Amino acid sequence: MKKIFFLSIATVLLTSCISNKDLVYLQSPASVKSDSIEVAQIISKPYRIQTSDILNINIKALDQKLVDMFAISQSSSAGQSQASTQTLYFNGYTVDDHGNIRIPILGELNVLGYTTDEVRQKIEKKLLEEYFKKEANIFITVKLAGLRYTINGEIGSPGTNVLYQDKATIMEAIANSGDITTTGNRKEVQIIRKFPHGFETFSIDLTNSNAMNSPYFYIQPNDYIIVKPLKQKSWGTGVTGVQSVATIMTAISLITTLIVLSKTL
Repeated sequence: MKKIFFLSIATVLLTSCISNKDLVYLQSPASVKSDSIEVAQIISKPYRIQTSDILNINIKALDQKLVDMFAISQSSSAGQSQASTQTLYFNGYTVDDHGNIRIPILGELNVLGYTTDEVRQKIEKKLLEEYFKKEANIFITVKLAGLRYTINGEIGSPGTNVLYQDKATIMEAIANSGDITTTGNRKEVQIIRKFPHGFETFSIDLTNSNAMNSPYFYIQPNDYIIVKPLKQKSWGTGVTGVQSVATIMTAISLITTLIVLSKTL
C-alpha cells in the first residue's frame, strides 16, 4: 500500500508540474552546443496595405506653405511629443473597403496591396506631374500608424496594443503585453491574421529557436494572438512541485478525516 501511495504521488507530480522546457523561450536543439553561436536569417516580407489600415503621410518642401494644403489639420497640441492612438485614428488616412485613401487636393488614391514605399513613390509622382517641379524638393514619408495587435488568453495584460515601429516580432508583442503567464502554452501560440481573401490561423512554438525562421515570427497590423492554457491549469493541482504536494496532502487529509468521522458515527 505504501508503494502504491508513493507511486501515485510521484505520478501526479510528474503530470501536474510544469516543466522548465515549457517555460523557456527559443530553446536550441539538443544537437547544438550551449556555447555555439546561432545565426537566424530574418524572414520578413514587406507588408502590403489592406483595408482598415491607417497611414500617416507627411509631405514637406523647401517652401512649406506650398504643401500645407495637403496636410490634415492636427487636433493635438503642438507640444505633444508622441501622437496618441486617438490622434492617429482621427488624423491619419484610413484605407476604405475599396482600398482607397482620400488626400486633400489629390482626391482618392488606391493603395490596396501596395507597400508604404510604393505608396510614397505613387504620391510623389502624382505631385510632380500635376502640381510641382523638381526644384520644389518634395519630401514625402509614408508610414503605418503603428502596429496594432490584439492578444488574449494566458497573458499578463490582455487587450489591444499599438507598437510605434515599422517591424516587431511576436516576442516584442508578448513582452509589451506583460509576458505569458506560467500556465500559458508557449508551444502553441495561435495567430489569426487578416488577408485580402479572409482570415487564416497559424500556430508557432515559441519554446523552439526555429520559431525565428517562421514567416509569422514578425507580427502584422491587426494580428489577433491567442495564448492557450496548459492542461495543468484546468487540473488545478498546482504549477510547481510544492503546490502539487500541498494539494495532494490536503486532499489526502480531507479523505482521511472523512473516513475517521464515518467510522466514529
